Amino acid sequence: MHGGAHDRDIHAVRTVVQAGAMSGDGQEDSGFDAPGAERLAAVLRRKPLTPRRAAVVIAAYTALVTFSGALVGSLADRKDFDSFGEALWWALQTVTTVGYGDVVPSSGTGRVIGALVMISGIAFLTVITAAVTAALIEAARRRQPPPPDRAQLTELMRETSARLAAIEARLEEQGSQAGD
Repeated sequence: MHGGAHDRDIHAVRTVVQAGAMSGDGQEDSGFDAPGAERLAAVLRRKPLTPRRAAVVIAAYTALVTFSGALVGSLADRKDFDSFGEALWWALQTVTTVGYGDVVPSSGTGRVIGALVMISGIAFLTVITAAVTAALIEAARRRQPPPPDRAQLTELMRETSARLAAIEARLEEQGSQAGD
């Protein structure tokens, strides 16, 4: 089964990876000083995280982890993954923790890759869920009116005391009339 389809898949993946690993001037890019990563970090610093932005980040990261896991799995464990498509199916099951069991790596390398895909998917989702929760709480806090200052509280207490005194006076008046 490791015939033409598998070789074409590997060639296509290598071409995409090589194209992505080249900077605009044709020089190889190590990825450690990738301008894309710097731009992403700058955007996240400039714009606050909203649930919509978090959803986009979650989707992009999940797609990246899934594709990377499939790529590494298909290149490192050719025995268990006959094609990139099969490796992609396995990576999708793994990152979502569904794991139907129809495609399972049997080699140690494949299992390590699977573990990394699972841990990465679960860990990132946990962090993003916390960030979304914090963003929603902060948005709700901003919608609430500001708490009254000390002078406002003092005035409210005076008004409340005056109203309470008026109520008590009326109750005493009604009680004395009922007793007559």
